[in-house]
Amino acid sequence: MLKNITRFPISKLLLISATALFVSGCSQKITSINDTVRIAVQGTADIHKSANTIAALPYASTYVRIDNQSQLFMVLALAESATGETVTTPSSKTSPPLLKWLASDHGMLVTQSGRIVKTVNLAAGNLSITTSKTVDPLTLGLHLATTPTTWQRHIDWQPGYHNGYQLDSQFVFDQPEVLTINGKSVPVLRFSENVTIKQLDRHYSNTFWIEQRTGKVVKSQQYIAPDLPSVEMTILKPFG
Repeated sequence: MLKNITRFPISKLLLISATALFVSGCSQKITSINDTVRIAVQGTADIHKSANTIAALPYASTYVRIDNQSQLFMVLALAESATGETVTTPSSKTSPPLLKWLASDHGMLVTQSGRIVKTVNLAAGNLSITTSKTVDPLTLGLHLATTPTTWQRHIDWQPGYHNGYQLDSQFVFDQPEVLTINGKSVPVLRFSENVTIKQLDRHYSNTFWIEQRTGKVVKSQQYIAPDLPSVEMTILKPFG
């Protein structure tokens, strides 16, 4: 685990950015800014939605907890391909969409196959870019025997000019578990991703809970970058 993680304040309101709502091809059928605000805005205590409420929403949704702050409820604003085109359904195994989750202070989390690959406007700092020459094992499915258990990527992050740092990951199966998500029991496989940054002599671990049947990430605990906060995400209603 990273030590001396810098904490940052969480905005008391969550809402979908108006800049994303003009996209006509979005499958989530956002009808108005007011409707989206009504759904997304909540108070500062831990937020819990009923299974019926989540099922009734036309949006993909997630719980998010940053460090030990209050649990937040967020809905998906936009799904894009790697080339920036809006997509309405999940893509192929090698080209999953970028999912953009937005907050009222214009903070944004971007995920791909359950991994946070970019952040924008977070007070403590941001993950600027994630690149790799090989497919993320999360995309291939950690539940498959053919999926590599090692992976290498490069990241840039701020504050400061931290560019091109190499991260070496090793995935280790921990144990099977059963999570309760949105009122349902979900059999999962828990994996640890042990990350090493040799240039900084740093080590930390991310945790991913993947659905046993599909291999999709349904919950995760990830560090954004060295000295930046951890983010816990629980997918309530998946995209597509």
